[in-house]
Amino acid sequence: MTHVSLCGLVAATHTPFHADGSLNLAAVEKQAAHMLVNQVTKVFIGGSTGESHSLSLAERLALSQRWLEVARGTAMQVVVHVGSNCLSDAKALAAQAQQLGAVAVSALSPSYFKPRSLEMLIACAADVASAAPQTPFYFYDIPPMTNVNVSMPDFLAQAQDRIPTLAGIKFSNPDLMAYQLCLQADSGKWDMPFGCDEFLLAAIALGATGAVGSSYNFGAPIYHRLIAAFNRGDLATAREEQFRSVRLIQLVASYGYMGAAKAVMEMLNVPVGPARLPHNNLTKEQTTELRANLQSIGFFDWVTN
Repeated sequence: MTHVSLCGLVAATHTPFHADGSLNLAAVEKQAAHMLVNQVTKVFIGGSTGESHSLSLAERLALSQRWLEVARGTAMQVVVHVGSNCLSDAKALAAQAQQLGAVAVSALSPSYFKPRSLEMLIACAADVASAAPQTPFYFYDIPPMTNVNVSMPDFLAQAQDRIPTLAGIKFSNPDLMAYQLCLQADSGKWDMPFGCDEFLLAAIALGATGAVGSSYNFGAPIYHRLIAAFNRGDLATAREEQFRSVRLIQLVASYGYMGAAKAVMEMLNVPVGPARLPHNNLTKEQTTELRANLQSIGFFDWVTN
C-alpha cells in the first residue's frame, strides 16, 4: 500500500448540480481546472461540502468515477469520502475508490444509529476500510455534524490493530488538545489533516502539515499566503490572512453556508449549481447583496493570483 500524506491544502469539493437539482458531472472538469490554477492538487470529494448525505449511492458512485477520470494524467489526487449510515453502501464506495485509483478513502461515523462505544466505532470503520485493503483509510471526525464524540487519541491507540490501512484522521474537530495528542501519538506516525478552516493557523502552529476544507474551493490564495507567512516567521501577516478567512466564512455562513458557498463559486466562473434541500439557496437579491458584501471586504482582491 502506497501512502500519500495529505499535506498542503485539500479542497473539500462541492457536488455540482444542474438547476433542477440533478447531478451535473460535466462541471467536474472545470472544478478540477480551477483547483489546479489555484495550486490545490488534492481534493476530498463526496464529503460534507459535497452534500454526500443528500446523494443516492448511484450518484456517489458516478461522482467518484467522474473525478477519477478527470484527475487521470494530471497532478490532481483524489480522496473519496465513503461514509454512510448504510455500511454496505460505504463498502461499495470504498471498493470502487480503490479500483479507480483514489489516493485514500475516508469515512465518518454512522450518525443516525450511532455507535455506542469506541469499540463499536472502530468496528464500523474497520468494516468499511476492509473493502479497500490496498488504500489508505482516514477516519473522518466531525462531531458537530455526527454528534459522535469519541476520544480520537484513544481511537488511534485501539484502531491501528483493527484497521491495517489506517493512515490517520481527518480532524474536523475544534478540540486542539486532542489534536496535539494525536499529532504526537506513536512518535508522530499518523497523518492528521486539519478540518476547521477558520483557525487553520492555530493547527499549523501545533504541527499540522495538511488541511481539508470547504473554503479552499474559493479562498485558496488566502490560505497559501497564510501558510507561507507562518513558514517564514511572519506571524503578523499569517494572522491577517487568518482573519480574512474568518471574515469570509462568517459572511458566507450568514446567508446559509452551502447555498452561499455555491453562489461564490458561480461568481468565480466555476458554476456548481444549487444546493439540495434541506440547504437553502440564495435569491437573486441575496446573491447581489452577497457579491457587494464580498467586494466591500476585499474578497475578490484576496483571491486574485
